[in-house]
Amino acid sequence: MQRILVNTPHIEIWPAGLLRARSNRDARILARARHVLRRKRDGRFLAAELAEGLQALAPLLEREPGIDDATTALRQRMPMPSRLHAADILPLHRLQERLAAIGLDEGYGARSGLELVAEPHWLALAGFDRYRRALWLQADAANAWMRLRQAALRDGVLLEAISGYRSHDYQLGIFERKRARGLDVDAILAVNAAPGYSEHHSGRALDISAPGEPAAEESFEGTAAFGWLAANAGGHGFAMSYPRDNPHGIVYEPWHWCWQPAAAGRAAIIPASA
Repeated sequence: MQRILVNTPHIEIWPAGLLRARSNRDARILARARHVLRRKRDGRFLAAELAEGLQALAPLLEREPGIDDATTALRQRMPMPSRLHAADILPLHRLQERLAAIGLDEGYGARSGLELVAEPHWLALAGFDRYRRALWLQADAANAWMRLRQAALRDGVLLEAISGYRSHDYQLGIFERKRARGLDVDAILAVNAAPGYSEHHSGRALDISAPGEPAAEESFEGTAAFGWLAANAGGHGFAMSYPRDNPHGIVYEPWHWCWQPAAAGRAAIIPASA
C-alpha cells in the first residue's frame, strides 16, 4: 500500500491507520477512516474522511484556517498516481509571522548563512522512528534512507531515526516550548534553525542515533553507528550538515544527516515498502 502525507499550508492529510486516537469517540471514527486532516500547529485532529464523506472531529470546522485548501487537496489527490514530481513544494507561507513570534526579522537568513527551505507538497512514509512515530521524507530520500539502513544492518550496525520531516509550524513549536522552559532565543538558535530555515522542512534531512544512545547528543560521535556513517553515508548520498566550526553558528551535530539529490526535480517513485 502506498502511504503518503499530503501537505497544505495549515493542514496535513494523513493515512488514518498511522495515527493514534485521543478519545474513544475518535477511535471509533478513525477505525473507519481513510484519511485524517491534522492541524500542523498543534497536531489537533480536525476531520476524518469516511466512505460517506467528511466527519468533523473539531468544532467550527468550516472556520478552521486552511480548511478549504485541505479539502481541495483531499479531493485532488484521489486517485493518487504511482509517480509524482519530487520537486513539488508549497509556497513559503507566513514566514514573517513565525520569525516575529520569536523576535527575529528576515535578516536572520543572511546573518546565519542558512537558506529558506520550502515544505514539500507531499511526503512518503519511510518507516518509523525510535518512538514508533511515522517517519516522513521526500520519496527519493525515503528510498535512500531505507537502503542506507539495510546496508548498515548487513554490517551489523543498527541505525535508528529520531526525526525526519518537520513543518515550519512544528519548528516554531520547538522554540515556544524551549522558551517556556526559560531558554533564550540565541541559545535555541545554536541548536535549532529558525522556522523556515531548517533542513528538516525539506523532507531530506533526518536525525540518526543508535540503540541505547541518547537522542541528539554529541556522544553519538563515539558510537559504531557514527563510525559506519562517516565511512559509508556519502556513498548513499547523505552528508553531515553541521560539522564542528560550521559557518552557521549551529553546534556540532554528528546526528544530523541530509540526503542530497543527484538530479533535483526528477520524478520519484513512492517506496513500495512504505
